[in-house]
Parts: sequence; structure tokens; C-alpha cells
Amino acid sequence: MIQVNDLAVYYGKHRVLGELSLSIQTGEFVLVTGPSGCGKSTLLRALAGLIPHASSARMEGRVVVDGLDTREHPLPVLAGHVGLVFQNPATQLFCLRVEEEVAFGPHNLGLPTAEVARRVEWALAATGLEHLRGRRVNTLSDGEKQRLAIAAVLAMSPRILLLDEPTSNLDLAGTRQVLSTLESLRGEATTVVIAEHKMGEVGRLADRVLILEEGQSVADGSPEAVFARQELLHRLGVRQPTYHPQSDWADLILPSLSGTRESGTRESGNQDTDSLITDSLVELEGVVAGYGKRQVLDGLDLSIQRGELVALVGDNGAGKTTLARLLAGLIKPQRGRVQLRGQVGLLFQNPLEQLFCDTVEEEVAFGPRNYGLLTPGLLEDALATADLEGLRYRRTHALSGGEQQRTALAAVLALQPDLLILDEPTMGQDWGHLSAFMDHVSRLNGKGIAILLITHDYELVHHYAQRVLLLRDGHIALAGSSRRAEKGGNVT
Repeated sequence: MIQVNDLAVYYGKHRVLGELSLSIQTGEFVLVTGPSGCGKSTLLRALAGLIPHASSARMEGRVVVDGLDTREHPLPVLAGHVGLVFQNPATQLFCLRVEEEVAFGPHNLGLPTAEVARRVEWALAATGLEHLRGRRVNTLSDGEKQRLAIAAVLAMSPRILLLDEPTSNLDLAGTRQVLSTLESLRGEATTVVIAEHKMGEVGRLADRVLILEEGQSVADGSPEAVFARQELLHRLGVRQPTYHPQSDWADLILPSLSGTRESGTRESGNQDTDSLITDSLVELEGVVAGYGKRQVLDGLDLSIQRGELVALVGDNGAGKTTLARLLAGLIKPQRGRVQLRGQVGLLFQNPLEQLFCDTVEEEVAFGPRNYGLLTPGLLEDALATADLEGLRYRRTHALSGGEQQRTALAAVLALQPDLLILDEPTMGQDWGHLSAFMDHVSRLNGKGIAILLITHDYELVHHYAQRVLLLRDGHIALAGSSRRAEKGGNVT
């Protein structure tokens, strides 16, 4: 089904994949993992034929998919056999409405109208998007866009399905639905290749695990054999998979004594109420906000104290990113009170939305230089925090998705904000880089910087958050601490 011989890929002089050879059989479910920048996304692009046909990368070696040599066949032909879901879904969505996006591919395959309709219904149901079929694509959350990108590719019914971090922005329900669909495709002889950092249920589904390091295979075998190599996994920052089902957030939060109203959580800790009010960095009361006529936040109350590390969780479309943009001043409330006592730094879900300098070093230095804060020590510390010293002169748009995310993180940190908002910082990150970064963030938090961590990642929340807020239907539905954290349990 897939045959790769001596594949090497270069971006300029930088080699991303080096003499990689592998064979994947029809119907195999292969998980590809490894540290950020190891070549996972580049491998998927080569399998889809985007390299060499739609990329400036130089390719050596041979790739054959479903009997077609990718060098010898154009992308329109390859697209009928191979479907690729990108790491950043926004790069492959271009229709106005959800249903139109899902129907676009089948229509271009020249299928009869009835067959197009059947495929659209199946793909929307498979990804849990039936209720959003008439929505404008630009009003979807990033998680909903990710599910839409998966639905659009599924509707093409490719024999080979490639997915680049398909669960990175998905809530628990979306993750379960998509992975259940992928599992059902096995009976249809569909070959699935997933590049992923978050093992979760993907590790359970995989027939085979391939670990890359610096563009070469360092482990390839059954999940049991590969995940037993503890020393290798630790060195590369690869997580162990979770084989037990995860619970809903509401089951994992130990409510505070004050109930669910967020402003009532101030009594937590050993300080008295007056002291906490004095230390309050963020105060929101009865906030209503949204986009045009669509209301996203509905009567939201929220308080964040200086030195807190708060996790904000909730389903896709609950309003987490809207709240982040509100706190950063990118959107204004329609009603209610917003009071901020300090500077806010925001890391976007999609790093490409905030990267615009030529090189990594220029990007990290840009903000502090504009504010007259730049010093050699500040720049070096920000680069070291995100493990970017070796990439400082690399062009930002030649980086992997994970490296772009770390660059954006470093650029935000270099501004030394009073409140640091991290909107899904896990995208493209291996656990080694992510935990090292969060350890540094925790140290900053200990010095008085408040952190608002927006994530679907259970492990990240249980390792680092002091307080957990569940956002549902536009307001804080539950506030408290992690039950597992309270019990001192180990989260995998």
C-alpha cells in the first residue's frame, strides 16, 4: 500500500528526513511520533505527494502510494487515493459553510449528487458535526474546524488516510468520536497513518508505532514493544499511551466550597478575602461577548489573582478562546464589567497568526525591542526557555508546527506580562519540550505572574494547575481543583 525507499527531504540546506525506508501494508493503523521537528509532518506531506509537487522542499528517494509513484503522478490523481488532514486545519478550509466544505471534495471527484449527499451525511455524523452543518466556517472554534477538516477528508473516502495531530484541539467527545470512526475504517481496508504527540487512545488503536528522531527511524514495531523502551521514550520526550477511558471534566473537578459562581472562589487558600481582592489581577462580572449576533459568553463571572495558575477547560465551542481574546483586548464585551490590573500576553492556538518576522531570533526580540525592554540576557533566556538556541537563525516559516509554537511562546514570554494566557500550548509539542516549558512557566508563576492555561490536555492540568474552571454554555459552570491532583494520583 505504501512503499518508501531512501527518502530524504531538504528545506534549503537543512535535512528534515534522511534516507528513510519503510513499508506499510493495506489496512495497517500506524502511529508516527517523536520529538518536535523530527520530521513527522514532512513524512506525511511526502506520502500525500505535496512534496515534491507543492513545496519548495527538495526530495530524494522514492515514494509509492496505492501503486502510484508520487513523482510521476500529479496531485489531482494522488488526491483520489490519499487524504491528508493538516496540523493546522485553517490551511485546508475555504468554503463558506460547513456542509459545503464537506461536499466540496466528493463534488470534485465527479460523483453523482445522491452519492455526494450520502458521503456528506456520513462524514458529518462520524465527526459529530450534524448540528453545525449550516454554520459559517469562520465562526467555528479551532476544535470544530479540526473536526470539519477531518470530515472533509473522510468524505473523499481515500484508501490511505494521513492525519497530522488530529486530536490536538479536540475535546473529549470529539476525540472519542473521531477515533471511533478511524477504528471502524479498519473493516474497509483503509490504511491510516497518524502523526501524534498525545498518545491517549491512539496508542490503543495502533497496530504499529514508528518513532522518528532527526528524520530517521529509531524504533518501529508493535505498540507493546516500542512503548516498553522506557529509556528511549524518556530521552525523546515521548509520552506513554493511556489505555483507560478518560472522564468528563465535570467528574474530575473537586468543586470549591463556594459553589460554581466564579467570584466566590476568592476564599481559597490561607489569605483573607480583603487581601485576595487587593491581589486581584482580573475581575469580570456579568460579561456578555460574541461575534456579530452570535453570543458566546453569557453572564460570565471570573476572578484571577496575582500568582495563580488557573486552567480553563471545556468542550469545543464553549468560548475558551473568546475569553482569551477578550482578556487580551482583541474583542470588547457587549455587556458587563472587565477590569484588568496589568499587562496581558496571549499565545494563540495557531502560531502562524502571530509570527511575522523572518527569523526566530528576530521574532523573539521584536516585542521587547519595541517597548525598549530588550537586553541580551532577556533574549537568551527566552530562547533557552523554549529550547530555540539552535534554531535562532532559522526562518520562522521553515520551522515545524511545534517549533513555530515554541517560537510564539518565547516571543510572548519575552514581553514579561503580568498575565500569561496559553491557548492550547500543546499543539506540535512533545512532552519533553512541553513539560520543560511548563516548568519554566511555573517558576514565573512562583514569582507572581498569573497564568491562564486553556487546554484539553488532562495531564497538563493535573500536573500544573492550582485551580480548574469549567466553561460551559458561556459561563463558568464549575470551579475547583483537580480530583486526581487532590488525591496525588498519577496521570498518564
